[in-house]
Amino acid sequence: MKLVITGGAGHISKPLTEKLLAKGHRVTVIGRNAANIKELVDKGAEAAIASVEDVSFLTKAFAGADAVYTMVPPNMAASDWKGWIAQIGKNYAEAIKANGIKHVVNLSSIGAHLSEGVGPVTGIHRAEKALNELSDVHIKNLRPAFFYTNLLANIGMIKGVGIMGANFGGPLLKVPIVHPSDIADVVAEELSDLNFTGHSVRYIASDEVTTDKIAAVFGKAIGKPDLKWIVFSDEDALNGMIQAGLPEEIAKNYQEMNHSLQSGKMAEDYWKNHPATLQKTKLEDFAKIFAAAYISEAPVAAH
Repeated sequence: MKLVITGGAGHISKPLTEKLLAKGHRVTVIGRNAANIKELVDKGAEAAIASVEDVSFLTKAFAGADAVYTMVPPNMAASDWKGWIAQIGKNYAEAIKANGIKHVVNLSSIGAHLSEGVGPVTGIHRAEKALNELSDVHIKNLRPAFFYTNLLANIGMIKGVGIMGANFGGPLLKVPIVHPSDIADVVAEELSDLNFTGHSVRYIASDEVTTDKIAAVFGKAIGKPDLKWIVFSDEDALNGMIQAGLPEEIAKNYQEMNHSLQSGKMAEDYWKNHPATLQKTKLEDFAKIFAAAYISEAPVAAH
């Protein structure tokens, strides 16, 4: 089959493309930087280099595809992050409709059942909605859990003040969590089979853990067995993200998303529609990756 993959050589799209090429599919990879995709081109992929903000480019890139994988790339410079995400979803929908494509695997998110109050996932909800307005297209909306890789942002905090934390967590909050490579496995399965019809949702998670357990397992892995996860106030979390260098628009969205996770609303539909099988990467597996990253990063001076 001819498949089009958005997301360049990202943490999901790169292993996904490699898996699809190994299965013998013709794969076009859409990205913003040719150098980043060179390794995939060397393995047999075709590159389409431009911005997903360009509908005419997307329409040409999607031409002749049996199916496409859509995801909205990060944009830390957006002045209206939710609106920007929603617009990319509309761009995808327009290009899909123009080409008469019948199968789409869309990367959505846990929390995308909510129309407001989940930060960037509010934009993903709107993007999902734009795709679902294509009544004659079979769409599988994949809603992965919180990414393990997001936890790498805690390394500086551990080195600087000796804690992990965010404005969510605590001993009673169980958080579904997932590794990008596990998402890639699911996307490859869905694209290779194309046995989905209509508009459907599939949740993806690798493990389900409390933040206290995250701190305990990571602390053991990095030689800090007393490491604790601290639940910050929304205000302190926002100020901390801004002080760490995040643009205010991005920080406000993350604060809102984490608040929804803490309240239980963000994951409520996940627990109602729990995946029958969790994916392979468990917390202890990722702890090894976290420890390697922790060792490789320079120490941060305490303030």
